[in-house]
Amino acid sequence: MQEFPQSKLMPLSLPEFVTRWKASTLSERAAAQSHFIDLCDVLGQSHPAAADQTGDSFTFEKHVSKLHGGKGFADVWKRGFFAWEYKGKHHDLAAAYHQLADYRDDLENPPLLVVCDQDGMRRLASRTAKLFATHSRMLKGDQPVKKVSRELPK
Repeated sequence: MQEFPQSKLMPLSLPEFVTRWKASTLSERAAAQSHFIDLCDVLGQSHPAAADQTGDSFTFEKHVSKLHGGKGFADVWKRGFFAWEYKGKHHDLAAAYHQLADYRDDLENPPLLVVCDQDGMRRLASRTAKLFATHSRMLKGDQPVKKVSRELPK
């Protein structure tokens, strides 16, 4: 069996992340997983497939039952840490939050709910989590956030 050489890519910097995603015109479906993987790279954290190959505790597209009936998918979920919902740029993040809140029980009531429109993100939580406490509008404006915590929520 032929071995493929391992690529040693440099981690994505915060300014590179901001530049890449400010320029993006991709739809929510086309961008969500790449955006999250890039964010993990910036923060020095493993993305779902690297951290959990079974998807039992950290996954994209977590299938859920809605609180008021029906089925849905949380865009990213990590057991005991967070649930994450993406929307396209300039979409209603309040509606995204309500969608995610409707999944909360089936996601084992994560302490942190994050909604993101690729142009910014908001953390909506019952507890503070340092990983996502940068600012609700990290990608807005010409100047990126100067410091990003690399600590995982406790």
